[in-house]
Amino acid sequence: MVLEKFIVTQMKVTKICCIGAGYVGGPTMAVIAKKNPNITVTVVDVNQDRIDAWNNADVNNLPIYEPGLAQIVKETRGKNLFFSTEIDKTIDESEMIFISVNTPTKTYGKGKGMAADLKYVELCARNIAKVATTNKIVVEKSTLPVRTAQAIKSILDNTGSDVKFSILSNPEFLAEGTAIQDLINPDRVLIGGEFEDAIEVLANIYASWVPQDKILRTNVWSSELSKLTANAFLAQRISSINAISELCEKTEANVNEVAKAIGMDSRIGPKFLKASVGFGGSCFQKDILNLVYIARSYNLHEVADYWEQVTLFNDHQKRRFADHIVNTLYNTVSGKKIGFLGWAFKKDTNDTRESAAIYVADYLLNEQASISVYDPKVPAKKMQSDLNYLNTRSVSENEQQVTVFSNPYEALKDTHAVAILTEWDEFKSYDWNKIYVNMKKPAFIFDGRNLLDKTEMIKIGFEYSSIGQ
Repeated sequence: MVLEKFIVTQMKVTKICCIGAGYVGGPTMAVIAKKNPNITVTVVDVNQDRIDAWNNADVNNLPIYEPGLAQIVKETRGKNLFFSTEIDKTIDESEMIFISVNTPTKTYGKGKGMAADLKYVELCARNIAKVATTNKIVVEKSTLPVRTAQAIKSILDNTGSDVKFSILSNPEFLAEGTAIQDLINPDRVLIGGEFEDAIEVLANIYASWVPQDKILRTNVWSSELSKLTANAFLAQRISSINAISELCEKTEANVNEVAKAIGMDSRIGPKFLKASVGFGGSCFQKDILNLVYIARSYNLHEVADYWEQVTLFNDHQKRRFADHIVNTLYNTVSGKKIGFLGWAFKKDTNDTRESAAIYVADYLLNEQASISVYDPKVPAKKMQSDLNYLNTRSVSENEQQVTVFSNPYEALKDTHAVAILTEWDEFKSYDWNKIYVNMKKPAFIFDGRNLLDKTEMIKIGFEYSSIGQ
């Protein structure tokens, strides 16, 4: 332990390597590079196409859309921010290595459908152990189950070499669509570790722009569990208000008024109380299921059942929305054209992981509907890939039944109904009179995000349905 502390104390970080050029690694490293101009930050990935996209001369065509990201990349890329596929070389040259690879839910074996698949994390650890010739601080940035750091440490400590590693947990608390602001002005930065000296090395990097009172130091296990717990609590609030939205529809209460009333209670607060078709994204469902799996592995079945219900209700909300479309359209959508506005799981991102649109579309396609889609940031290829991944129909069937448009008015022309699945701000400013004229009558709107003005839509002539009203 004394040796470890001595090594870390003497360490000066001049080069950082981040393994994984995805939604977390890219933006996080861009901000770290901007705020630490004396540190060279290199993001590495095995995917050449992704790295090429990060190096695109046109910063407006980066692989990730996030407000503010393009400007920061433009300022730092080629100066102290680099994107590369030279993984081994970058690992060996860097004093600090962030692991920011994908940790999807397992689709096989023990824990299938719930546990996190850590094969990519383990591959990273083994690769670091293989190529490192100098001492390293290794930082978990991916969302990981509790005690993953112990597994990483075991791999790194048994390399057979004299290289020493210190493992830190530094979970991200980013909301897609506001990730850059979340990074520049975070609620907190959480660093968990075994050795205080190693924690301070990373804390000093963040301290170049984050106040010290917002940098929390914990043990590794608390850090890992805090990330899962934060997402579980946020998702729980969404499922809770969505449960109330169903009750509101039966009692003629208005869920927006209920949410405002309870949100003004200082003990509750207003955030994450917006009723909708359901939550999506890469983290909420995955992290809750991971939490459920961990609880079950310790025979904490009541704990597991409690958290699992959050995801079960979210599935119910998406199914209920799709059911309502079918029931309202005279109990059949076979041969009918449904226009989708939005495919991303939320506005201001091109991320579609676990998007409600995918599952609502899947349900309606199984009812033999035709779907026309417009999303300002999600390409057609990605939409088809999302549906094909579900493996509920053939690729050719999905291609025949789903048409993607680059113009919203074309997407909604001759439709029987419009379903709003993402809360993009631009949808509110459309010429809804023009849309109404070009739709089949009666013209239905199913507003899964409570985005439009109900009174105005009814005045135009729409049959308008929203969530919890």
